[in-house]
Amino acid sequence: MRRGISAFFAIAIGSFTFGSVIGFAEQFISNSIDSALPEPKKINFFSRPGTITLLSANGQIIQKLGPVTRQKIKSGKMPKLVKEAFIAAEDRRYYSHQGVDLWGIGRALLTNIEQRKVVEGASTITQQLARIVFLSQERTYTRKLKEIALAYKLERHFTKEEILEKYLNNVYLGSNAYGIADASWVYFSKTPDLLTIEEVALIAGLPAAPSLYSPLINSDLAINRRATILKRMHYQGFISDDELSKALRSPLSLSPSFPKYSKSRAPFFTSWIKQRLPNLLSKEEMEIGGLTIKTSLNLEWQLKARQVLRNHSPGTRQGAIVSIENNTGLIRVLIGGKDFDKSQFNRATQAYRSPGSTFKVFPYAAAIQEGFMPEDLLFDTPRCWYGYCPKNFGGRYYGEVSIKEAFIKSLNTVAVDLLAKVGFKKVISLANQLGVGNEVKLGEFYPLAIGAYEENLLNMTSAYSGIANNGLYHSPSPLVEVRGPANEVIFGKHLQKSQGQRVLSPQVAKIMNTLLRKVVSEGTGKAASLKNIDVKGKTGTSEGGRDLWFIGSIPQLTTGIWLGYDNNKPTNSSSGESALIWKIFMREILESSTDKPG
Repeated sequence: MRRGISAFFAIAIGSFTFGSVIGFAEQFISNSIDSALPEPKKINFFSRPGTITLLSANGQIIQKLGPVTRQKIKSGKMPKLVKEAFIAAEDRRYYSHQGVDLWGIGRALLTNIEQRKVVEGASTITQQLARIVFLSQERTYTRKLKEIALAYKLERHFTKEEILEKYLNNVYLGSNAYGIADASWVYFSKTPDLLTIEEVALIAGLPAAPSLYSPLINSDLAINRRATILKRMHYQGFISDDELSKALRSPLSLSPSFPKYSKSRAPFFTSWIKQRLPNLLSKEEMEIGGLTIKTSLNLEWQLKARQVLRNHSPGTRQGAIVSIENNTGLIRVLIGGKDFDKSQFNRATQAYRSPGSTFKVFPYAAAIQEGFMPEDLLFDTPRCWYGYCPKNFGGRYYGEVSIKEAFIKSLNTVAVDLLAKVGFKKVISLANQLGVGNEVKLGEFYPLAIGAYEENLLNMTSAYSGIANNGLYHSPSPLVEVRGPANEVIFGKHLQKSQGQRVLSPQVAKIMNTLLRKVVSEGTGKAASLKNIDVKGKTGTSEGGRDLWFIGSIPQLTTGIWLGYDNNKPTNSSSGESALIWKIFMREILESSTDKPG
């Protein structure tokens, strides 16, 4: 009897001592290490390094880049079955420990010693969340101690439900899926609330080895792992005998989908932005992740422009469309081809083609700046300049004509004559100030006057936008605002307060816009006219009809259209076709769009 009492007291004293040691250890970790640990609030705006979200001008998601959780479950909306499955799979004593399961650690340690290898881990869900947000995946004792300390700290700052939700929204689950909502979509094309028991169990089994257990990689291992999780759920009392039996017999019914927002809704635009980001943001800003970039893109217009181009550019002929807001320089539309999936070559930014007669605005504007007036008379006759003998389209010559009439009719000889009279340097300088000829330098040769050099559609459209903006030029910009992981503003166009660069005086700009308006109402750009809307623009056709251009402005917006073949073969058409496509597109956004220009 005495021996039994002694044994009881020994066990009681031992349990008390062990419990005290555990309590002391927890208190020691909390007090001595806590101050050196990062702030838990970082979890509220956590993003992995290199993650970027691209938004349209009105806040629609265009694309999410990097290892980002593409869709998160809102607080309080996490399905009960999902929580139960992950608790059964990862941390069955989740609601009873304070961040670290010391009993689990002891059990795992004994098992690993018996097996003489690491066969069982003991990281709780809280520890895993700490590792995801604050630590690396390296296997060292130092990292493990930090992980334990952070777990205790997280438990003091967040409720169990908050920790579980944050874990389920961020844990990596294979196949580029970060969080339960991503995984539900990637594997089953469902939202988490629609998952069946066997589907939830399969996903809950992935954190231990996402690539190894992925059903898209190894279906047999995935089914075996699913069975393990189902049995754990049954043992925990989360599912009944019948539910277990039915789930174990269920086939692996996958319905894979790409992660949401992984494919861009405006690929030509976003691929161009990605190329430019290193010039706009520092390496540290790029690497920290969690960036949200509000772009200038009007996604509704972008989708309409893409459809218009596809509908009106037959066969292998390609095209590009750019729209720029005149008073800001913000790029509202950028289409670089008919189908990005078939060809990623961006014809709006990478294709340098002969702009033809659209270049004539520069010698004419330079001449007006030098004192020439629209009513001044020049001679349109066949002639040569140092061996260069330009010809008018159709071989027609009009003799004595005004500068205004020559511009409306797009006479080549007069454009070259003005270049000769004003001088190369003044024409080239004006073009450069309007963003043209800075990348591919303009040479001092007479064919320059009629566009016998190469430029891309973006730069040409930007130049016309500056003219339409009363001579104030804004460099084309795809960005409105960039915010960091804590929602702090890193870049904001509104902070720059740029009034634009005065390139043309208001008087010269007014004359040029009058001439451009006459081109549409009376000249080569008639196909672009819109009823009751002030349209100004210019057509351009390169030699042999290889490039068809029209760049036109309404008061708020300038849009450029280019059509042609990648191999530079003749189109057997005229720039009037580009003007017509411009009109079709502008009608679309003026009549059908919810967000109208201006």
